[in-house]
Amino acid sequence: MELDANIRRIADTSGQDRPLRPQAMSSKRYGWAAAGALLVLASTAWAVASFGSSDRSIDASRLRIGEVARGDLIRDISAEGRVIAANSPTLHAVASGAIALKVVAGDRVSKGQELARIDSPELRSRLAQEESTLAGIQAESSRAELDVMLAQSGAQKVLDQARADHTAALRDVERYQRAYDGGAVSKNELDKAQDDLKKAEVALAAAKKDFALQVRGASIDARNKHLHEQRQRAVLVEVRRQVDALTLRAPFDGQVGRIHAPQGTNVAADSPLMSVIDLNVLEVEIRVPESFARDIGIGMPARISSADNEYGAEVSAVSPEVVNGEVTARLRFAASARPAELRQNQRLSVKIVLDTRKDALVVERGPFLEQDPRHVWVVEGDVLVRRPVELGVSSLSQVEIVSGLRPGQRIVVSRLEGVADRDRIKIAGAMK
Repeated sequence: MELDANIRRIADTSGQDRPLRPQAMSSKRYGWAAAGALLVLASTAWAVASFGSSDRSIDASRLRIGEVARGDLIRDISAEGRVIAANSPTLHAVASGAIALKVVAGDRVSKGQELARIDSPELRSRLAQEESTLAGIQAESSRAELDVMLAQSGAQKVLDQARADHTAALRDVERYQRAYDGGAVSKNELDKAQDDLKKAEVALAAAKKDFALQVRGASIDARNKHLHEQRQRAVLVEVRRQVDALTLRAPFDGQVGRIHAPQGTNVAADSPLMSVIDLNVLEVEIRVPESFARDIGIGMPARISSADNEYGAEVSAVSPEVVNGEVTARLRFAASARPAELRQNQRLSVKIVLDTRKDALVVERGPFLEQDPRHVWVVEGDVLVRRPVELGVSSLSQVEIVSGLRPGQRIVVSRLEGVADRDRIKIAGAMK
């Protein structure tokens, strides 16, 4: 009985449990809890307000930022130019034949120097034929001049005879008239003398007319022969010119360019043989964007850089057409500034100053110009705000700000896609 009582006492542990009285929390712990709750609420409210005021967020690494500042805006065009020959004629063959070159590509030549010679038997034979033809025509022309003199002499002889007969008939009429008046001759004899005078007058008039016709006819024949001779002389001069042109000579002081016909080959008439470059009339060709084409004018000053040297130049020509969004322009070196030892197709740096704006409000140029030139995105903390702006002229690297911004402000100069209907954008990430 005693054992059972002990077992019951061990199994029942109710005597070991003691109720504990809860202790009151301190005022300090209540204060920290309240502060934490307020901080969470404030953070949540700030985040909600921030995201509520911006339509979306954009990664900062996608942005290119430019700062608005005061400075000189230099509107210029910088491009890479290519040296071209403004005067580079190609010499052609005047006749077919074998060519003998006297120079090679790249040789310096002086005006009148022999460059090549074409052997053309056909042209030389034609020259001999034309010379022979001219000699025959000259003989005919000389004979025609002699015929004029013979015709004039024969007609003059007949005319002189007619004049002599007329003078004799006139004297007979005067003698018969005195004799008739003295009663020595009859009336019939006087009438016969007067008839002879009339015949002499008719013969004299005919001789004068025949003289004029004979001289005129012979002169016409002689003139025709002379014109034929002149024509043949012109033909001979042209053939001689072609024969002389078989020897190609440098048209000016310059340099031999490309040679189209190898040494000793037979070339056809009018085929290109070689080009000669006038080194005194070299120009630089550049291509500029279409947007700058209207600002470039002939005579505008420019600077051309070669290695560490700069040379003065001016715009000599501007293409009237646009090709692939670009306009071709040519620049000519100043007479006293042309560099020595230039080569065709050599690359040079070109700079054309269009305008200079002193103390202008400028910002870096970027793709934002093409996207929306009337608005910009201004950086305000970690938010981008869309602001209206008025832009002025632009250069290759800067844009003039007329109104809407102030110095020190930072704007996005890169392109932002899909934000045309938003005014605020949250910036995600750290700004550079």
